[in-house]
Amino acid sequence: MKLAIGSDHRGRDAALHLEKRLRDAGHEIVAMAVLGEGEIGDYPDAASVVGRSVASGEAARGILICGTGLGMAIAANKIQGVRAATAHDEITAELSRSHLDANVCCLSADLLGLRLIEKIVDRWLTIEFEGGRHQRRIEKINAIEAGEGD
Repeated sequence: MKLAIGSDHRGRDAALHLEKRLRDAGHEIVAMAVLGEGEIGDYPDAASVVGRSVASGEAARGILICGTGLGMAIAANKIQGVRAATAHDEITAELSRSHLDANVCCLSADLLGLRLIEKIVDRWLTIEFEGGRHQRRIEKINAIEAGEGD
């Protein structure tokens, strides 16, 4: 799968670890927004690179890592076509895909260890959107994003 990965300074080490692991598993990393060692950066910058890569179709999905995952999700969700969700465990990762069709997974480098991050990402990458009753809700989200509706 084509993936985009990004982080701020707090998520840097986890993002680099994850990049190597995903490449080794056969995924193609098409966009990277990870700072150099010792650099300090703002999470909206990485969220923009990854979100735009997903929204344009360059990447099928994106992964963002910051201190909590929250700032990344807020910033990424400002990009039309992005549905970013913060996942705290395998259950939230699964539901973000199966019910919400999330195309960007946001993670906490401060609260999750590398092993849990790996488990979350592995689960998130294998789950497909269920559609059905959930599709109606996604269409409503898309309408809000487009400025339509009541």
